[in-house]
Amino acid sequence: MKPAFTDPVFGAQDAFRALMDAMSRPGRIQRCDVLPDLPAALAPAAAAALLALADAETPVWTDATGEAREWIAFHTGAPFVADAARAQFLLATGAMPKLAMLDAGSDETPQDSATLILQLEALAEDAGWRLTGPGIEHEHRLQATGLPADFPAQWAANRKGFPTGVDVVLCAGTRLAALPRSTRIEEIG
Repeated sequence: MKPAFTDPVFGAQDAFRALMDAMSRPGRIQRCDVLPDLPAALAPAAAAALLALADAETPVWTDATGEAREWIAFHTGAPFVADAARAQFLLATGAMPKLAMLDAGSDETPQDSATLILQLEALAEDAGWRLTGPGIEHEHRLQATGLPADFPAQWAANRKGFPTGVDVVLCAGTRLAALPRSTRIEEIG
């Protein structure tokens, strides 16, 4: 079994800090390079985000298989669920599940919604979507390569139910950026 954080305390803190910085500054890319030796199917930032969030009481869905799935099970202790709609945390290493199929929480408990961690081909700032909303002073730009073509439409539908909705963490290699459910995405032609 490949190890998790080299230093369990500081590695977990660094991963959690990168994730919280990304959530509080939507679209700003954070570096998260605290997992040097992973199964080939896992991106370092995505694996670190899942380790920072999941535990033995949080249902997890993933499309990862083989060594990657075993690594997640061993290091998080989280129970796996076969139905993505029943997961609190999701890690998609391939095709993204539809946002509308995931747990958006309820008006009484919006904090119980799902968080989707997506492994992508690339992330870049200063290009792509125009992001606005809480945590963004004026606007921010983010380009995410590897999302389904209908992601902006799925995101718009996800935002309509605010304060409910799914939060998304986009990961490419050692880089991550977050899209909290309150973030507005405008496509730039």
